[in-house]
Amino acid sequence: MFTVLQIHKFYCIEIFISQSAQHYSIHHLCSTVCLKVIDKFSAAAKKAGAKKSNAIEKVIQKECKKFKDSKETRMCYYIGGTDDAATRMLQSVSKPMSHHLPSSKICQKLKKKDSAICELRYEKPIDLEGKDIGKMRVKQLKKILSTWGEKCNGCTEKRDFVKLVEKLKPKYAPSKEDRDEL
Repeated sequence: MFTVLQIHKFYCIEIFISQSAQHYSIHHLCSTVCLKVIDKFSAAAKKAGAKKSNAIEKVIQKECKKFKDSKETRMCYYIGGTDDAATRMLQSVSKPMSHHLPSSKICQKLKKKDSAICELRYEKPIDLEGKDIGKMRVKQLKKILSTWGEKCNGCTEKRDFVKLVEKLKPKYAPSKEDRDEL
């Protein structure tokens, strides 16, 4: 039995080979953000026991409220899963999910409706291993805290941000030695 991710890889490779004359790459055909978000929706719908399109739409809206990553919330905005969304394409996600279509097919259909969905890419994670946090810019420190889902309340100077990142570093970005002990 193949997993959804394996099926997706086979599908992407097949498309890449068939369209190689047109100089397409897998990244132009498949968005990792779209695939992961649809997989999260599928898992949540399965856990909630939602099988019909309307029930799946409600699950999608609940899941969208839980997302902290900016790319995942942007994906929710594009499909209409957030309250401030300008469009409503939830049926384009929920209906294929109710028919058990793989996430790669759903993303391909979404690309036809809004190509911006397939342009979403996760940002590279910041590797704190061996970096001097004191030499980082405040903007970078704020970004690290936001990816961890933390805020620095009452921080007015750079040293406040540095102290908080140093304090939270073992929790969110354990060093190599700490990971080996686990």
